[in-house]
Amino acid sequence: MKYWWWKIAAIVIFCYVLLAGMLTPLKPGIQSIDNTKGILGEELVVGVTGYNSYFGSALQNRAFLKLSDDKVIETHQITERGDYKADLRFNLPDHLSTGKDVERATLIINNEVDGSLILPNAILLKKEDNTKPSDKQWGQFNVNELFKADRFRFPYRNQLNETIRNTFFHVAIWFAMFILLITALVYSIRYLITKDLLLDTKAAAFTSVAIVYGLIGLATGAVWAKFTWGAFWTADVKLNMAAISVLIYMAYWLLRSSIADVDARGRVSAAYNIFAFVIMIPLIFIIPRLTDSLHPGNGGNPALGGEDLDNTLRMIFYPSIIALSLLGVWMSNLTYRYQILVDNEIEE
Repeated sequence: MKYWWWKIAAIVIFCYVLLAGMLTPLKPGIQSIDNTKGILGEELVVGVTGYNSYFGSALQNRAFLKLSDDKVIETHQITERGDYKADLRFNLPDHLSTGKDVERATLIINNEVDGSLILPNAILLKKEDNTKPSDKQWGQFNVNELFKADRFRFPYRNQLNETIRNTFFHVAIWFAMFILLITALVYSIRYLITKDLLLDTKAAAFTSVAIVYGLIGLATGAVWAKFTWGAFWTADVKLNMAAISVLIYMAYWLLRSSIADVDARGRVSAAYNIFAFVIMIPLIFIIPRLTDSLHPGNGGNPALGGEDLDNTLRMIFYPSIIALSLLGVWMSNLTYRYQILVDNEIEE
């Protein structure tokens, strides 16, 4: 049992990731609104479509337009049309108190069942030449007056919706892939020092499984891109650099299969493995940061921050990295043992 504990742990953790990652519901959110512009001094009517919301079931619904903590107005009428739809009516002030004629306001809906549903920069408030005078004034925003929902749920992101769960698989598998590639790099360096062919075989096994992880990462990323960006693949620099990196490592397979002499194959493969890893670093971590990119983590687009992860996601995301890494090590060891058997049969 002492030699199997980490394998059992890998299976248990991965089952936890699958169950918790797929069954945990998302927090309520604002899926869409039918009016995104308001004229100062006039009444603004906004039709809201919620996600996992309970507008109709809640006893007290409140809605706000917020410019800042000291510039907030509350709706004067809310008409619920079931749990997922509601009409909000705001009497807008005739000024913004910011010295600007145009400003974007955040829409907030709050009740005792859902907690707070927030849509940043939802409404464009505009002052026109014929703006009507209004006695409505901006007020203070007191967060302590809002209902809070403390149930364990994943955050709702408008662009991602339910695909936010792909964080546990697409992102985590890339982390696991890097762990396997670093392990393979260490074995390649050790081979060049010791000339132990078993180290070369281990490097090849870890690299092979890492390449499979990379292909899965590209596939899951393509599906995610189709949902969020509208296409399986774009000219985005991060996507192209990731694909080039995987192709460079796939050439490792071809290189090994083209050399018959085991010593020469080991030396060339180890040198290529080091070269591929060194090239991958600027391709994935440096070049995409030098230009604009839709992909999080590049071009000023943050990754794994407050907009991508919260504490509920981290409780699944980090165990997913651990589980996929352990499973990758397990598969690499099986590949290594299989290759040893094949090599022994060839020698016999």
